[in-house]
Amino acid sequence: MGESRIDAVLGAVVLAAALAFVVYAGQVAGWGPVRGAYELTASFRSAEGVRVGSDVRIGGVKVGTVAGMTLDPVSFRADLRLSLRPDLVLPDDTLAVIASEGLLGGAFIELMPGGSPFDLAPGDRIEQTQSAVSLVTLLMRAVTGGGAAEGDGAAP
Repeated sequence: MGESRIDAVLGAVVLAAALAFVVYAGQVAGWGPVRGAYELTASFRSAEGVRVGSDVRIGGVKVGTVAGMTLDPVSFRADLRLSLRPDLVLPDDTLAVIASEGLLGGAFIELMPGGSPFDLAPGDRIEQTQSAVSLVTLLMRAVTGGGAAEGDGAAP
């Protein structure tokens, strides 16, 4: 009976150490929510490939994450909540683009700050957005001679 208790305690210690390592690795890698972050929203015609937790980047540097995604029942657009570092101040003419890490990579939000003297406040909406380009749509355009596919209109 004594050996089984020692084994159980030793197993618990190893499990706790593994859990502590995972938490530490997550903090070093920047996983999870940013402390003190503020949120902005952006509306996209298509948010294909983006998920809650996807990166938000400026110039390839992670500055936040996608905190939430909902469908606007009136416009049928994807509304994304972006959680950003508290030290980041963006001009109100910032462009939000859904970009891809490669042919098979995941999608992320690329922010391209403009030159406006006015800044976005927490809770504001990024007005200028560019949706994801579907690989299937691009292939169809190539096959059919470059015309726009049916239903592939510009965002309202």
